[in-house]
Amino acid sequence: MKYYDIEIAGLKRALPICRVNDELYIGAFVIFGDPELTTACASALLEKAPEFDYMITAEAKGIPLIHEMARLNNNQKYMLARKGPKLYMTNIISSTVKSITTAKEQTLYLDGADADLMRGKKILIVDDVISTGESLTALEALIKRAGGTVCGRMAILAEGDAIERDDIIYLQKLPLFNQDGTIKE
Repeated sequence: MKYYDIEIAGLKRALPICRVNDELYIGAFVIFGDPELTTACASALLEKAPEFDYMITAEAKGIPLIHEMARLNNNQKYMLARKGPKLYMTNIISSTVKSITTAKEQTLYLDGADADLMRGKKILIVDDVISTGESLTALEALIKRAGGTVCGRMAILAEGDAIERDDIIYLQKLPLFNQDGTIKE
């Protein structure tokens, strides 16, 4: 297996290069099980964050990050867009998404109670990696339906075309790769 060495928030990691399709390979970035990196990234992102009332992320890889950001920010409540409705959720709103790392289209669901809290508030979108921006679009649609305002978009890494976006705050660039592990031009 080939790896891409990266430094994020002062920590070095080796990301395995994984196949998306015959023409596209990505550096697999997973913060699950890495509390040192999660805490360092959460702290670094909070230093760059615009003023916000609440944060939201999509299930699942953004959960450790947003949880740690909330903990470091006085244990502030955050919202989670789920991949499936849960029995306790009421007045659910939804939005569809097709992510680079997901094989099929998914729907994100937001509990109506969280949507009510978002009404008229500044909402910060948080994710681990932003690549195509499809997850962002789905989260933005949920925030708009809830009556909130997107005040910022943050991620640990910006990948591919997201690197060129000026509406995303991120800690580090992550290139795309060819099959042989070289960086895609």
